[in-house]
Amino acid sequence: MTSALPLIAFKHVSKSFDGGRIHAVDDVSLEVAEGEFLAIVGSSGSGKTTLMRLANRLIAPDAGHIAIAGEDVAQVDPITLRRRIGYVFQSGGLFPHMSIKDNIGITPRLLGTPAKEIAARVDELLDLVRLDRKQHRDRFPHELSGGERQRVGVARALAAKPRIVLMDEPFGALDPLTRDALGDDYRALHRKLKLTTIMITHDMTEAILLADRIAVMRSGKLVAEGTPAQLSESNDPYVGELLGTPRRQAERLQILLPKDGATPQGGAT
Repeated sequence: MTSALPLIAFKHVSKSFDGGRIHAVDDVSLEVAEGEFLAIVGSSGSGKTTLMRLANRLIAPDAGHIAIAGEDVAQVDPITLRRRIGYVFQSGGLFPHMSIKDNIGITPRLLGTPAKEIAARVDELLDLVRLDRKQHRDRFPHELSGGERQRVGVARALAAKPRIVLMDEPFGALDPLTRDALGDDYRALHRKLKLTTIMITHDMTEAILLADRIAVMRSGKLVAEGTPAQLSESNDPYVGELLGTPRRQAERLQILLPKDGATPQGGAT
C-alpha cells in the first residue's frame, strides 16, 4: 500500500432490486488502499458482484457514496470512468468477431491512441500475459483455449494502463492447473504494474492465496474484513464456515499425500 488515503472508498452504499424487495448491497462501507489486492468473498447472492459493478457505474447506488482517488464517481462521466478502470470478466468477455489484437486494442482505440502505439501496446501486453505474439495476435477467441482467452481478457483490461482492475470470478471457469498458473501470473503483474485490484470470488482458498486482504459479504452486508490471519480470529460463524473449507482441505492433503516415500493413510498397500 502506497497511500494513506484510500484509492477506492464505499461509504454507506446500498442497492436494491425488484422494487426494494431484494437488498443486494446493504449499507456497506469499505476502503481499498492504492496498491492493494482485495478479494471480496461470499456465496451467490451475497452482493459482491453488485458492489463491484457500483464502483465503475455499471449500476448506480440507491444510497451512499463511492469515491475513486477522492472523486465522487457520481460526478464523473460513466464512459470516461470505465475506460480508466480495467475489468476482467469470468469468461474473458471477448468480442467473438474481433481478432485478439483488436480485442486488446479496443479501449486505446476508443481513447484515440494512434494505431502504431496500439500495435506496440498489444505486443507488449501479449508478452506480459505470456502469449506468443506471432501465434496469437491475429487469431480469434474461438481458436484459443479457456486459459488463453482469460489471458487475453487480462491483457485487454490492462491496455489503457489503468490504476485499478476489477475482476469478476476471473479464474472460476478454468481447470485447476490453468487457474493456479494464471492466478500466480496475475498476482505478479499486480505487483509489477503497481495495480490496485478488486477480485470477486466464491473460493476462500483462492482469496487467501492471492489477496492482501479479504472482505466477506453475506446477504448484502459486509460481515468481516481483514488479512487472512485477522479473519481467522473472527467470531462470526459465516466467516468460520468459509475458512473451514481450506482448513479441512489442508488437513486432508496432509493425510493423503505421502511424505518422503511413506504410504499415505487410507492409501493402497
